[in-house]
Amino acid sequence: MKEELSTVRVNGVLLHYALYGEGAPLLMVHGNGEDHHLFDGILPPLLEAGYRVYAPDSRGQGANAPLSELHYADMAEDMYGFIRALGLERPSFYGHSDGGIVGLMLELSHPGTLGRLAFSGVNLSPEGIDPAFIREYTRLNRLHPDPLVKLMLTEPHLDPARLRDIRIPVLCTVGERDLILPEETQRIVSNLPDVRCVVVPGADHGSYVQDSEQMGRMLRRFLEEGKESGSSGL
Repeated sequence: MKEELSTVRVNGVLLHYALYGEGAPLLMVHGNGEDHHLFDGILPPLLEAGYRVYAPDSRGQGANAPLSELHYADMAEDMYGFIRALGLERPSFYGHSDGGIVGLMLELSHPGTLGRLAFSGVNLSPEGIDPAFIREYTRLNRLHPDPLVKLMLTEPHLDPARLRDIRIPVLCTVGERDLILPEETQRIVSNLPDVRCVVVPGADHGSYVQDSEQMGRMLRRFLEEGKESGSSGL
């Protein structure tokens, strides 16, 4: 699997990103504290199907310079700037966890930018995460403050009703044993006009994403539906 590495300056930050394959554009954004290598196991089915994958490291993470303060709105603007800087025409988007939040906020702020949107393990507010997890990371962040931990403890704050404005096809996936509460996933799914939801049996927040082709196969099927129907995007 050939990886091309490059950088682009958008929204006041320098982002490192990787490129793979050739074909229709697919933007993939990792979760909190991760980097683009999260998707190494997902890529084979997508590259076999003929997609050009753009996988940036989010601001303050991966190969990028650390930052003392982070906000999802800034990350969404980063991805909008990334798409414009690279001249991508209605790419599809897949985000895991924080990356999925970014995808939602991007399409809400700039409607019609994306062709299709897929995400895994997404919450609309910190209250949508397992309370035991929140309590533990609140304790840890008091001992060792971390801007990434603060981000997930204090953001996002998305009104579920706003999701009704997202008119593109959406794939929502969540693990059966995910950190995301089932009622939070239901709030998301019930407000998106064109959505399919898959609950992955036995999976936790990232077990079906990291080092696994399972998500890659699901994503490929979702994207191929767009090709078959002739809809915009991939």
